[in-house]
Amino acid sequence: MDTIQNTTIIPFDPKYAQDFASLNIEWLEKYFVVEPHDAELLERCEETIINPGGHIFFAKVNQDIAGTFSLIRMEDGIYELGKMAVSPKFQGQKIGQQLMQFCIDFSKSQGWEKLVLYSNRILENAIYIYSKYGFVEIPMEENPPYQRGNIKMELVL
Repeated sequence: MDTIQNTTIIPFDPKYAQDFASLNIEWLEKYFVVEPHDAELLERCEETIINPGGHIFFAKVNQDIAGTFSLIRMEDGIYELGKMAVSPKFQGQKIGQQLMQFCIDFSKSQGWEKLVLYSNRILENAIYIYSKYGFVEIPMEENPPYQRGNIKMELVL
């Protein structure tokens, strides 16, 4: 069975808020720690991401939530691509790439200017995918929102 055929990308629904948090906590705890800024975004995603004009999407494979990402409003036309995660159970099935393509298409359809993301160089697969989709490294500001962040990238849409 080709699971890629069964992947659907769906918008945020409060019933998936816990999936959003658990998928992200899983990878954060594997590589880093859950920082206060992460906890605020993950535990109160409707208040901190959706209500201020952001978006959260999920990759659903059959009945399972396999991955997620958010678009966090920074200012008009500029959004942070954040909290992108794919469940270990679904890794290696190109779900992250499907999410990335959807993210870019959605952002362009909104008429946004650019996407920005923060990451860490030890996440080589993630950095590879970001670069593959056109993100380029830009200078990091003095006080980035995440302590673990040691690379900042942007995609001009």
